[in-house]
Parts: sequence; C-alpha cells; structure tokens
Amino acid sequence: MSSFQIRTDLALEARESINESEKELRGVRVEEYYRKEEDIQVTKVIVESKNAAKTMGKPMGTYVTMEAPALVEPDEDYHREISECLAEELYKMLPGHEEEQSILVVGLGNREVTADALGPQVVDNLFITRHVVKLYGKAAYNCDRINQVSSIEPGVMAKTGMETAEIIKGVIRETAPDVVIVVDALAARSTKRLNRTIQITNTGIQPGSGVGNHRNALTQESLGVPVIAIGVPTVVDAATIVGDALEKLLQEDNEFDCVKYMGQHRHAFTELNNMYMTGKDIDAVIKRVSFTVSEGINIALEKGME
Repeated sequence: MSSFQIRTDLALEARESINESEKELRGVRVEEYYRKEEDIQVTKVIVESKNAAKTMGKPMGTYVTMEAPALVEPDEDYHREISECLAEELYKMLPGHEEEQSILVVGLGNREVTADALGPQVVDNLFITRHVVKLYGKAAYNCDRINQVSSIEPGVMAKTGMETAEIIKGVIRETAPDVVIVVDALAARSTKRLNRTIQITNTGIQPGSGVGNHRNALTQESLGVPVIAIGVPTVVDAATIVGDALEKLLQEDNEFDCVKYMGQHRHAFTELNNMYMTGKDIDAVIKRVSFTVSEGINIALEKGME
C-alpha cells in the first residue's frame, strides 16, 4: 500500500493509516463514544505535538469526527438528530461560545460541480442575522442576545482569479468577525465514510488539499481570527478503491502479495491517483447533507442566545 499516496482530509483516517508499530503514537489522544439513540459514532482525535502532526500530516489541534451510517438516507427525523449532535460538538469547539459574537460562515467549493457544492449549498440555508441587527437592533428578533451571523461564497480561483484566502481576508478586514466557520467538501480514504461522516476541527482548512489542489490555508495564523472547519467527504480517489479491492483479495488468498503487485504496477496506480469517484446519487445526497449541516450550524449559533 506504500507504493502510492492515499489522500484523505479526515484526521481519523490519517490516524488509522499509521503503521501498527506506531499505533500508540505519542502526542495523539483519541477519545471515542457511541450515541446509541442516534446511531452516531463520535471520535475525537487530539494532536498535541509537532512530531505527531508531522507523522499524521495534520496540524496540531482537535478533530471531531461523527460517523452516521444513515446520513445518506432521506429520513428527516434522523437528519434532525444529526444536526443536533453536530450543533453540540460545534458549540463546544467555538471559542467564547457563551458570549455574543460576530460569526462569518464561508461556503467553499464550486456550486457547478455537484460533489464540490456542499459549502455553497450550506450557505443557502443559514439563518443570517448581521444585517438585521445592524439596521434594527436585537429587538427585531425579540431577544436580549443574538450572534451576528454573516456568510460568503467566495467561489473558485478559475472563476474569480483570486485566492480564496485573499477574498476572505478582505471580508474579515471590513466586517471584523470574532470567529470564522469554513464549510467544505472533503476527500475520504474509505468508501464506507463517503457522504456518511462529518468532521469538525479547530485547525482551519487548506482548500483543495484532499484532491491535490493546494491553495493558501485558512487558519487563525493566516486570517487573524479563530477558524473552525466543517467538512463532509464526498469523493474518494480511484486508487484507493482499487487498493481496497486488492486488500480484500489478499484476505481471501494468503499467497497474493498486495504490496508487491502494486509496486509492479506503480504507473497504473499513479494515473488512478488523479481520478476521483463519488456516488451516483450525489446530487440528492448533497442537497440533504448540506441542509443537515446548515441546521447544525444554525442550532449551535442560536444556542445560549435569548
């Protein structure tokens, strides 16, 4: 499996891909619990040292992964439960969540590419309050406290000619938010987690990294404000799918040398590494999942406000 690069944006999968000999990696804590009623497995990976961050290929920080097998199913009640779980985890991760704040939500991605349209579609369903509070005050919502929520859909460089980070920095300079929440589609290592997993992290994000399109990072260091990133894996690279099939073959045939075979056909796997796969019903899935994520954000930002 070492003969080609496995791409994943999920810290949980990066942790799983570490050799068994390094299973007890120093500087990484893993906390797990299962929400039986909602059928959601929650795993918190905390990267505490620079060495661990280098080994995993992930920045230091906290990564919360919610695995919900039925996330792709058209069950509104279940999606509401996922939204509430997401809101709970997001609320705990937001700095100063007990205080009234100005929050900018950024929907990354290309609206015209379905598998990459998660961010823009999440922005479509947010409860935006900043403009109303600015004009009419909190009385417009009949409350004493309310977060000022604004959003932006910066698009992609091919359309704007500008780095996403450049656009967001300009907006931050003008609107001065306390926190930025970035939403983006991710790449997964396992097809089982495709469209069924939500990751929340306080480390920010590097747009396009999962598919090899490296752009300027969106982090607290680069933007000057805390950045919370929310993502759902919507694509898996083709080489990963073939690799998984070969691993299953290895389990059935002990004489089959998976690593040797992949080494001998390295060129073919290199070509596959530039191809990405998604589900055939991705349009319906993105519509449902984006609404679930937006509801989770709405609930989290309304929590504690009155």
